[in-house]
Amino acid sequence: MIKENFRLREKTYNCYFELTIDLIGGKWKPVILYHIGQVGVLRYAEIKKCIPKITERMLSKQLKELEADDIVIRKVYPSVPLKVEYSLTEKGKTLIPLLLNLTSWGETYFKDNIDMFDVKKLDQED
Repeated sequence: MIKENFRLREKTYNCYFELTIDLIGGKWKPVILYHIGQVGVLRYAEIKKCIPKITERMLSKQLKELEADDIVIRKVYPSVPLKVEYSLTEKGKTLIPLLLNLTSWGETYFKDNIDMFDVKKLDQED
């Protein structure tokens, strides 16, 4: 356990868990990381297709933050139209086992509590 606060950019943290949640937490970052981690390399439009409810603005913002934190690599190819691919850094790849554990936990929770869920077939829309 740490006994002092520490700062990253403009934020002060009291523990490593707080730092971790700030770096990869929220509604969309873990989902983005999960999808990139499952495939290896995804283009922006492919990520958007995997997460249809995320707005363009939010996806762009989250990807920029993940890139700034050295979790995601953004590779731009000089072509017309511009081709941009996203992949995980070595640091980012170390998150995949954690995300897979969360996925497994969610699957178990779902199966143990299936009566609480409104289950729709994949071909149905929200």
